[in-house]
Amino acid sequence: MPVLVVVESYFGNTRHIADVVAERLRADGIHTTVVTIEDAPTQLDDGIQLLVVGAPTHNLGLSTAESRRTASAQVGQPEPRIGVREWAERLVQPSVPPLVALFDTRTGHPWMAGSAAAQASVLFARKGFPVLAARETFWVHGITGPLTAGEDERARRWTNAVAARLEGRRLSQRGYGAAGSPLKPGS
Repeated sequence: MPVLVVVESYFGNTRHIADVVAERLRADGIHTTVVTIEDAPTQLDDGIQLLVVGAPTHNLGLSTAESRRTASAQVGQPEPRIGVREWAERLVQPSVPPLVALFDTRTGHPWMAGSAAAQASVLFARKGFPVLAARETFWVHGITGPLTAGEDERARRWTNAVAARLEGRRLSQRGYGAAGSPLKPGS
């Protein structure tokens, strides 16, 4: 059940959550690979069953060339050539598209508008990928972090829910219901 985790990160917070997600999946014996947005393939292998995408929220949504330039300057690193928005636009849908789970990191308060995961959800859905509604936001103190206390545990719980949806999809593709019982014809 291969999983690809693609992450866009500038201050390390989004990458940290991606690593927690991958660690949790690997603990269940699920082969999981984490790649940065710049190293992410635009043609996915047909065997990938779950695509997890993580991005920081910049200016209430996905990063732009200008917001990436600003973030890169703050950490003294070269500006990335690409963000999740551009990568998603170039992504070729495989013959059997994987489930897509999205998360973002952001500062502020839960009642504030704006989410990179919400914007990415629209992009992937328009391309025909089955996007899980259970996208998640992980909270960061200030622009550079650190993550708010308890976010690692929240990431593990979210990953458990995503893995359960993946298992349910796998079983239904094999003709089994969510509880693992065979589906009856016409059900």
